[in-house]
Amino acid sequence: MVSYIDYTSPNTQYTFNLNQSTLVKKDSQNYINVLGIQQLNTLENVSLLDIFLSRNNVVEPHYHQNAAELVYCISGAVTVSILNPFTKQILNYPLAPGHVANVPQGWWHYEVAAVDHTHLLAIFNAPTPQVILGSDILKLTPANIMAHTYCLDENQWKKAIAPVQPALFIGPPNNCRNQPYTQQYPQNSYMPQRQL
Repeated sequence: MVSYIDYTSPNTQYTFNLNQSTLVKKDSQNYINVLGIQQLNTLENVSLLDIFLSRNNVVEPHYHQNAAELVYCISGAVTVSILNPFTKQILNYPLAPGHVANVPQGWWHYEVAAVDHTHLLAIFNAPTPQVILGSDILKLTPANIMAHTYCLDENQWKKAIAPVQPALFIGPPNNCRNQPYTQQYPQNSYMPQRQL
């Protein structure tokens, strides 16, 4: 929660250049800029991520325990996928420019760019959205706990997750040699309709 803002202070900020606040950069086409109360002290209870992705790049699976997220597609095309914790279904929402998807607070989700030059805004109802990343869960949970809990071979688990880097944010890594990702839309997908 934001405390009182002194709007008479000479330190009060009303503008900011978002291009000067990179959160993470994979390469020149895949990066995320951040705007929060640390960058613009008059924001109060809102923040945003300015996301740029090329085809098949993913904002890694994650959730925000303190904020809902509104994903707005500015250009390109993206699929926002959300795990509904009540139905246990993955919901896929392909977005075109002008379309939005709402991710409720605490819901597991990820975004996959369908084309190059995809540009998104992720808007949060918190001054600083907290994030739990899938890569952190995989790498920071002790291998013996994962193996014991899920009846896995501990050495196979270690080998399987060895390439995973904590705080990946945008995947796959540049050195990934797997087959390209192809998006599939099951029955529980929303396909946007063009408005005339």
